[in-house]
Amino acid sequence: MTSKTEKEGYMGLVGQVPRLAIGIILILVLVAVVFVLRSLQSPEIAWFPVSEAIPNEVGPGLVGPIQYTIDARAEQSVFFDFSRGSMVTSPGPNDWDLEISRFNIKANGGNGFTGDGGILDLGVIAFDSIRSVPAQGYVQNSRDRDITNPVMDHWYNYSWINHLLTSKPNVFAVRTADSRYAFLEILSYYCAGARAGCLTFRYFYQGDGSPLFQ
Repeated sequence: MTSKTEKEGYMGLVGQVPRLAIGIILILVLVAVVFVLRSLQSPEIAWFPVSEAIPNEVGPGLVGPIQYTIDARAEQSVFFDFSRGSMVTSPGPNDWDLEISRFNIKANGGNGFTGDGGILDLGVIAFDSIRSVPAQGYVQNSRDRDITNPVMDHWYNYSWINHLLTSKPNVFAVRTADSRYAFLEILSYYCAGARAGCLTFRYFYQGDGSPLFQ
């Protein structure tokens, strides 16, 4: 037969369980609120002024490091040519190396393109440590969906909380339209005032046709 004292102890223990569960729930809610508030804080966004478009032949030597910012906010694509170190307007079929439309980046190569261009992800590697890039293995544009370059489909991380794009620390090798080589690192996707659509990258370009950067 259960004593009165045992019953009271049992009832007290039962009463503690809901209070404990409520306490855990409150702690979890508090942690979630703190996380959300921190996530909603406006982070500092790196942006750079748009570079001037002054195409000049750079010749057969090694060029870089050069930092360049392209305003790619318009509906029409813009084009960059490594051999002239600049954005180019209304280029001929082989007179450009990268086609940029907001965050979409394509090479001048693949079905429907006249160049021999392609892009290769070198992974997370120190930009200044690169002394050569592969001569083969470059990925050309694909028409599986919209025309894209699969290597550049995810050069960024996207935050569903603040809707910002931040570039991954990867370095990308580029085979140009005329089979020369460059490599680049994307630094930012933002224009002045934290407006999206300005792509900033730094690069080296080897104008002698070799994949050596030293």
